[in-house]
Amino acid sequence: MRSSMIFPRIRHHRAAGAQHGRRKPPVTATPVAPVECAPAGGCVPPSDSLVDSAAYLAGAKVEAAGIEAALSLVRAHNASNGGGGFVWVGLHEPESPEVEWLAEVFGLHPLAVEDAVKAHQRPKVERYGDSLFVVLKTVAFVEEEPDSEIIATGEIMLFVGPDFVVTVRHGRHCPLTGVRDKLEDDPKLLGRGPAGVLHAIADHVVDEYLSVADQMQEALEEVEAAVFADVSSRDIGRIYHLKREMIEMKRAVTPLVAPLGALPQRRVIPPEMRDYFRDVGDHLSRVCEQVESSNELCNSVLQAALARSNALANEDMRKISSWVAIMAAPTMIAGVYGMNFDFMPETKWVFGYPLIVGLMLLTCMLLYRSFRRKGWM
Repeated sequence: MRSSMIFPRIRHHRAAGAQHGRRKPPVTATPVAPVECAPAGGCVPPSDSLVDSAAYLAGAKVEAAGIEAALSLVRAHNASNGGGGFVWVGLHEPESPEVEWLAEVFGLHPLAVEDAVKAHQRPKVERYGDSLFVVLKTVAFVEEEPDSEIIATGEIMLFVGPDFVVTVRHGRHCPLTGVRDKLEDDPKLLGRGPAGVLHAIADHVVDEYLSVADQMQEALEEVEAAVFADVSSRDIGRIYHLKREMIEMKRAVTPLVAPLGALPQRRVIPPEMRDYFRDVGDHLSRVCEQVESSNELCNSVLQAALARSNALANEDMRKISSWVAIMAAPTMIAGVYGMNFDFMPETKWVFGYPLIVGLMLLTCMLLYRSFRRKGWM
């Protein structure tokens, strides 16, 4: 579906002070004009999906009457002080009209807005004019239950501009409230601007990757210990389920390596922030290596479990065959002496019966001892 059909009336207007991409200094702090939308089915301001929104000036949070008022305040501050202010709007699973309203206010690109509404996007970093659109996959380790998922995935999408950050989160895991509180408690971190918010969120997501990777490693080690235990578990389905979840995590982590590695080289990232993004990239590389090693371990455990199951099945067959052989010997002797021939040795002898019974017991004991020595019983 073409984006022009979904967002027919998106207009890309910015205050003159936000044109940093053309290297022109801000010259005015004109308040943002009210957004005009279609009366029926048009864009509406975020309400239920709005998690938090605030203006930040010189590393401090400033209350504003609304998103438009916060943006107007920030641009007026940047025009008179040369920068240092931005607006941060956080949404959780918004509807299309709400994101369309934000697109009108901040001048977001229609293609990026369409991706933010639909979700289920591949991790990526794209540039639209003087702003970035970043998609991060989130993962969380949930309680393991039979036939249920172990790795829960979601998405965090960020619109990062010169004076604004818009975060759109899909999924109930990996909330950003802690990240916002941490930044608000440290004016130095908050003073880094939108790039600092992007770094804090990316660092938070990658740290969650590390935590989930460690938990998956522990789960695999438990399964590995069960496979090689004296009384081995034959639940191949659980091992396969772990492997499937490991592949799901690999899909969330691996595609982010290339775009995150190229992020420090983008012009929209301030030079003083590039080392911080390289550090996040190093952590992500570590996660990828750990996920890859865990995936290989899962393959080995699955093969070992199958081999162990076959070995146990063969061992059971040896035991059954041994007992069948033991029972076959007295059956054969009894069958011979049960033919009722007239001329058979020991049939009229007084010690014939105890002799034959003793022969049966001796044969069974010899067979049992032989099978025990071979390890079949």
